[in-house]
Amino acid sequence: MSHSQVDSHLFIILGGTGDLTGRKLLPALYHLARQDLVDGRFAVLGVGRKRELDDAAFRGWAREELHAARVRDDGLEAWCDERLHYFGTGGDGSGRYPELAARIEEIERLHGLAGNRLFYLALPPGAFASTIRGLGEAGLHHSKGWTRLVIEKPFGRDLASARELNELAHAYFSESQLYRIDHYLGKETVQNLLVFRFANAMFESLWNRDRVANVQITVAESLGVEDRAGYYDRAGALRDMVQNHLTQLLSLIGMEVPIAFESDAVRYEKVKLLRSISPVAPEDVVFGQYGAGQIDGQQVPGYLSEPRVADQSRTETFVALRLKIDTWRWQGVPFYIRTGKRLPRRVTQIAVTFRQPPVCLFESFGGCEMRPNVLMLTLQPDEGFALCIDVKVPGEPFRLETLPLHFQYREAFGSIPDAYETLLLDVLSGDQTLFVHADETEAAWQLYTPLMDQTVELHSYPAGSWGPAAADDLARRDGFHWHAPIRVDTRHHLTPD
Repeated sequence: MSHSQVDSHLFIILGGTGDLTGRKLLPALYHLARQDLVDGRFAVLGVGRKRELDDAAFRGWAREELHAARVRDDGLEAWCDERLHYFGTGGDGSGRYPELAARIEEIERLHGLAGNRLFYLALPPGAFASTIRGLGEAGLHHSKGWTRLVIEKPFGRDLASARELNELAHAYFSESQLYRIDHYLGKETVQNLLVFRFANAMFESLWNRDRVANVQITVAESLGVEDRAGYYDRAGALRDMVQNHLTQLLSLIGMEVPIAFESDAVRYEKVKLLRSISPVAPEDVVFGQYGAGQIDGQQVPGYLSEPRVADQSRTETFVALRLKIDTWRWQGVPFYIRTGKRLPRRVTQIAVTFRQPPVCLFESFGGCEMRPNVLMLTLQPDEGFALCIDVKVPGEPFRLETLPLHFQYREAFGSIPDAYETLLLDVLSGDQTLFVHADETEAAWQLYTPLMDQTVELHSYPAGSWGPAAADDLARRDGFHWHAPIRVDTRHHLTPD
């Protein structure tokens, strides 16, 4: 999105010495500053539990994190010294919000800031409620400038907790101040879904039940739980990925045309789409948990052997769903979504399968294999799309081969911005288009919470596979199959995994 230079501000990170701050937030803020996309008068305040740290120690830690994130140039040292500050809460920090307010005012005077404040909750989900309450009771929900609050996912654990968290946030902050962040929505290719659909009449005219046979969304990770086992074993794939990332992609693929490309209009259509999804039947969901196997030729342990995972854990690491959207556009078109850990490779891909030709004209040439056209939209790692069509192979015998008409961002534009750069710039500019509204969170939880209350069979699958065999039946019952994620090779041929 295009933005004018944003206002001077203080960027306050609660969880200021955490992993998210070091890996994503500080590099994104530094890159925005180096591109002159933020006003010259701004500062960053890291808020953490370590009371022994001071500004100098925090700046040293930040430099190390930025170096680890491959940020290296001549301006880095000066930027850290000029812009970064620290406030230590000690313990749980619950009683120090008045002192935090005084520290904020001190830094604003030092830098000559106008009172615009952005609070970023880079915290574990369990700390969201107490932090929001602490900010509100200390009067930090408003200032003489604008005040905005960014909340990371997951937003709640189910419908009841999401509603409770929304009610608490709204007790102090208006909805216009709240930015529920899903970093998937900051990816250039996710934003390009809207451009792809609504700026290209050729595709939008095909985007309906008359032309589309099915839609598949795959978000695959080759990694296991790594150092997130403590959180993940209480969450699982449904809460961690489906309720937010995959559902956001689903809503952008399926939504109707908004009246304008602005936050309220886009949100309205996304919520309308989510509310039109039928309740998920038990036979339309498959849960899985990875066992031992091989990834890239290396032996890896099963989920139950991972550190900090309960011995008899029933946490799902794989989810596949068959969803039905009850609208005129999509009636009768199944949407299949799946996500899992320890799958063959990291990839996010959307496959839109079009209906097959009603009659084959080439049977007299020795047979006719009916193959539908498939549009493959890749969101990571090789951002772009490929429209798979059949062409005749030169020579004899008469033979067809499926080849892609393709576009890749790196070929056309080189490197693209990190998702957090895009989203942070939107927050600083006051643009909520790519953020999740309260109604969206509750509509998504309303769809998936019943699945959490059911006893669903947990299927085992070996690490390095595409999930349990039971997931294949979701598509097979409708006469379809899961599309293997593809890559476009140097000869512009399709290479399925």
